Amino acid sequence: MNSFLTDYQMASLVEAIKTAEDHSTGEIRIHIDSQTEGNNAEIAFQVFKTLCEGQTEERNAVLFHVNFEQQYLTIIGDEGIHKKVHQNFWDKIHDQITREFSRGNYHDGLRNAVLETGLELKKHFPISGENPNELSNEITFS
Repeated sequence: MNSFLTDYQMASLVEAIKTAEDHSTGEIRIHIDSQTEGNNAEIAFQVFKTLCEGQTEERNAVLFHVNFEQQYLTIIGDEGIHKKVHQNFWDKIHDQITREFSRGNYHDGLRNAVLETGLELKKHFPISGENPNELSNEITFS
């Protein structure tokens, strides 16, 4: 299904999501798209609406939407995140991921971005009491 990440690397990314979410009430999703040939941004937003938008109490879900074949990456956050995390953070994360992708380090690029996003979410959405897992940690595909 995916020639850019091994099964082990995908499992490692799921573990990174779990680790990142342990630090905040934020939720992180990764979606790998290998079918889109059209408008990647439009498709990414549709995936975000399906998987993330409005599905967390604090509206603090983040989607990393990747299309390796099209060399496309977008990061979309719900409205609660946009009120607290500035665009320069997302630009920095995007640049770090694409730099790693250009070196063929797909797993490392995504893993590091997920963990760094978790630390940023911890600043703005700290845990106070229970921390239910509101969204699946599994990687989704299309």
